Amino acid sequence: MPASPSSSAQAARETVATRLRDLRKGAGLTVAELAGLCGWHHSKTSRIENARTAPSARDIRHWCRACDQPDEAPDLVVRSVNAESMYSEWRHQVQGLKKLQSSWSQLFAETRLFRIYSSTLVPGLLQAEGYAGGVLGTIARFRGYPEEGDEAARARVDRSRVIHDSGRRAVFVIEEAALYYRMGDPDAMAAQLGYLLTAGALPAVSLGVIPSTAERRTVWPLETFHVYDDRFVSVELLSAEVNITQPSEIALYLAAFEQLRGMAVYGAAARALVVNAIEALRVA
Repeated sequence: MPASPSSSAQAARETVATRLRDLRKGAGLTVAELAGLCGWHHSKTSRIENARTAPSARDIRHWCRACDQPDEAPDLVVRSVNAESMYSEWRHQVQGLKKLQSSWSQLFAETRLFRIYSSTLVPGLLQAEGYAGGVLGTIARFRGYPEEGDEAARARVDRSRVIHDSGRRAVFVIEEAALYYRMGDPDAMAAQLGYLLTAGALPAVSLGVIPSTAERRTVWPLETFHVYDDRFVSVELLSAEVNITQPSEIALYLAAFEQLRGMAVYGAAARALVVNAIEALRVA
């Protein structure tokens, strides 16, 4: 099963750090000697080798020249950039939730097959405006962002229209519990569940719901993740979004998605679970 996204990102950093340490040792240099050749304090060398500080492209080039291995620099620079881009803290992303929705527009436009799993919420591409406003407003208040839930919700819904474009397909798998977590007021929640019945019937959309009573689970509930074609995976954590481009890790998420998909119900059975959630909302 997929490794923890944060540990995967750290492992990528450590791979770069280990290679740099091996170059230093191969050149017969001490930590202090390499620092002297590079023009920085020896503590910086230690921080880089222990993956506590990410080296800049310039740092890597200086390091490789000091070890008489300049040809190693280009590959290590690319690896370091990839490692750092895997783990993007939310507060360092595009400021403001409305802009954050728009920042994914190009990726969405380029994707032909969306595969999305969510254990706690209706996925963004299936969110109605009122529900999206409840979700994004809650996120804004929790993270201390400017309160712009309504504008961000409209931007999210505009972005979601991509699944109506010809030549695209979207496969969603959600846990039944996601149908009951209330975001927004009761009317917004009812409208969201009603929209699921409509969106799930679209020709290009496959909506699977994993019943809470599903037996013999082959995969435990995972964090929300999105697979864009077979080339990119984004994983949502509380403090960060992890972006995965390594083929071997993408393959793990694809394997997990297929197992989750196999536990879900579809068509009339999925609609029945949504209707049950609507009825529960009316009773409450």
